Amino acid sequence: MSKASEFREFGDHELKERLDENVKELFNLRFDIATAQVANTSRIKSVKRDIARMRTILNERAAAAASAK
Repeated sequence: MSKASEFREFGDHELKERLDENVKELFNLRFDIATAQVANTSRIKSVKRDIARMRTILNERAAAAASAK
């Protein structure tokens, strides 16, 4: 699990790439749980929180850019 301050250091492009990676990881984790292949189910919670943090930061940046115009 990463902190929001760590995500804020990334640029928009890199943050979107990491977001895509985490969404794919979440999909794979859900699939693994459905087939009873995952041992650490708490990883889903941390991935979901990281996704939420990244989306929040991207939305904050978009709102700041919109208000600057």
